[in-house]
Amino acid sequence: MHFVGNGNIIQSLITADSDPILFHLKPPKMTSNLKLNLSFSTALLLFILIPVFISSGCTPPENQQESARLFDGPNPWPEIRQERITTLLAPAMERAGVEAWAVVCRSNNNDPLAAHVGCENAVAPAVFAFQLHGDQVFSLAFTPPGEAAALQELALQDSVVVVDYNVGAIRAAAAWLSRSTSGPIALNFSENNAFADGLSHTQFNRLRELLSPSARARMVSSEELVYEWLSVKLPAEVAIMAEAAAVTAQWQHEAYAQVVPGVSTDRDIADFLKAKMREAGVTDAWAPDQNPLVNSGPDRGHAHATDRVIQHGDVIQIDFGIRVYDRWVTDIQRFAYVLQPGETEPPAHIQRYWEVAREGNRRALATMRPGATGLEVDVAQREWLRENGSLEVFWSTGHPVGYQAHDVGPNLGGGQLDREPSPFAFRELREGMVFAFDGFYKWDIEGGTKTISVEEMAVVTADGAEYLTPPQEELILIP
Repeated sequence: MHFVGNGNIIQSLITADSDPILFHLKPPKMTSNLKLNLSFSTALLLFILIPVFISSGCTPPENQQESARLFDGPNPWPEIRQERITTLLAPAMERAGVEAWAVVCRSNNNDPLAAHVGCENAVAPAVFAFQLHGDQVFSLAFTPPGEAAALQELALQDSVVVVDYNVGAIRAAAAWLSRSTSGPIALNFSENNAFADGLSHTQFNRLRELLSPSARARMVSSEELVYEWLSVKLPAEVAIMAEAAAVTAQWQHEAYAQVVPGVSTDRDIADFLKAKMREAGVTDAWAPDQNPLVNSGPDRGHAHATDRVIQHGDVIQIDFGIRVYDRWVTDIQRFAYVLQPGETEPPAHIQRYWEVAREGNRRALATMRPGATGLEVDVAQREWLRENGSLEVFWSTGHPVGYQAHDVGPNLGGGQLDREPSPFAFRELREGMVFAFDGFYKWDIEGGTKTISVEEMAVVTADGAEYLTPPQEELILIP
């Protein structure tokens, strides 16, 4: 047996001479007298670490200069990730009703949650496991020797088990799960949550084969655990997204200022925003070919910008989002009207459409609070648009946003005609959830329909919800 330690992490080396089936790792006892029992027939290690809790806070900067500094500064993700594991994972596991969770990591096409648990740099297969004990989580990594030093330096896990290549991390992890757990074991396979579907088919079969019959019978999908864990964001994360949202909105205003009716195209606006992203070193919040969506003509849904020339009398939509620190994203829309010669304000009907859509957004915000369902939020603004003569809109009012533009959390939808609500529309909102959501108005125009969708971002608070950045109050007017 070989021991390596740095004061926080104690590592054991499992070799081909060891018998992983006898490997039995004990979690830390929450007492003042911790003991190590090292009586194993083939000398495998029991290692213990009381978790280290890290907390961090962040206050949004007040101006654009500080925004640039935010994007260019040290990446806050490692500290935030640690805080998410130490403060949010245990309650999520408890709500999901699981005792243990195992994430299998690999090089190339890694699990979507690899970066959330610290195995984004895995080369040979590794397994990161978490076990719930009371109100705390005990974490350990089963890793080949090649990545052990880096994991030890990161000190993200309570314990690191170094596994000989001839044994393999999956075999060692399966032995531990079989011996050290008695409750449900969550694995990343899911039909309903893409974030929780990262376990490859081959590795699923391998892990299942190596688990004991009892452990195999306790395998469950991690989709509920992942939902509970990822759907809530820390205050520091909300502050970062608020900063990014302010920049996202500001750039859209700047893009509209470049428009020359009869000359500029939708693609020109998109190219301007792409240039702003390159200058700031940020990336796309969703598919690059569809971000930003710029549409001055009839509705095109989620699509790329075209070479359509912007005309007097057009209502222009920009649907745009950025990704900062390669982690958090925004999703905000801004609308403009291109004045006709001699006009100083929009025609009465366009102004009315805008005001109805804006009020729909505000009604959705007023409905957002802990305990409300996504369906309630959708119905609140959808009833308003119907009262005011809008055509039916098949899009949902909103969606969670955070690590992806369509993130994990309740769906703000379900009130559409002739459409069954998603199961996620019945999920309750919780403090710390962040949403992008619209107020709609849709009407007929030549060649199709036009929809104003006043999309803003907001975070659910203890007693309601707050915008992440000041919302658009009036149509942007292009002379």
